[in-house]
Amino acid sequence: FVPEPRLQYVPVKGDRVIGIVTVKAGDVFKVDVGGSEQASLSYLAFEGATKRNRPNVQVGDLIYGQFLVANKDMEPEMVCIDSNGRSNGMGIIGQDGFLIKVSLGLIRKLLAPKCEIIQDLSQLYPFELVLGMNGRIWVKAKTVQQTLIIVNILESCEYMTAEQRKQALAKLSGN
Repeated sequence: FVPEPRLQYVPVKGDRVIGIVTVKAGDVFKVDVGGSEQASLSYLAFEGATKRNRPNVQVGDLIYGQFLVANKDMEPEMVCIDSNGRSNGMGIIGQDGFLIKVSLGLIRKLLAPKCEIIQDLSQLYPFELVLGMNGRIWVKAKTVQQTLIIVNILESCEYMTAEQRKQALAKLSGN
């Protein structure tokens, strides 16, 4: 048995990703985005941030942001605001969810409009989902148990046909 090689994520300008803050250095945070090097994130790259009003970002926090700069010659640079200075869903992600890593192919599938997997899951329980183009998914449902069930289904979706997935969900919902 040879495990399949996990392809390293290559930052792309405009990609929205989930990163983990690893270093707080002065005005800049270093963020692990699963690439060959860490991305930088200025404390001013948040909605409403000023020199006086800094975001409360700690080492270990999960950040949902997008790449402002991403090319092979420069360190990737992240921001948590859109071109209008609005957070638009980006920023620090809640503490009480669950982070998983999946293939970039599965992320693309989940991000497709009218994704069947997400529609099927939403029949099961209400939950929050953050999808990063770097293969990271953050999930949070009402209870830890519901969160873990959704995580397990998302992780196994990679290897299931639509029919197998529908059968597994039917068992879970008791139909």
